[in-house]
Amino acid sequence: MLYVAYCLDKPGHEAVRAENRPAHLEFLKSHAAEIVIAGPVLSDDGQQAIGSLLILEFEHRAEVDRFLKSDPYAKAGLFASVDLRPWRKTVGRG
Repeated sequence: MLYVAYCLDKPGHEAVRAENRPAHLEFLKSHAAEIVIAGPVLSDDGQQAIGSLLILEFEHRAEVDRFLKSDPYAKAGLFASVDLRPWRKTVGRG
């Protein structure tokens, strides 16, 4: 099943994001088979990362929960909120 995770950073945590970015990217690479698409959510001017958006494919919700809790960003306390929902692609490229 597909899931969308919309994660917003805590205000003022730019340094936490920057410090943990290399480990976060390595973590994502190690789970490439489960990641449909992922990338930062940007500020309105497009200049600053303020969160993350991931579309993931896992068989069970519990697997997604474990994945998200294992992310170095989550372990570092970066996110103010994480909204996780089942998702179905209806229209789009590919």
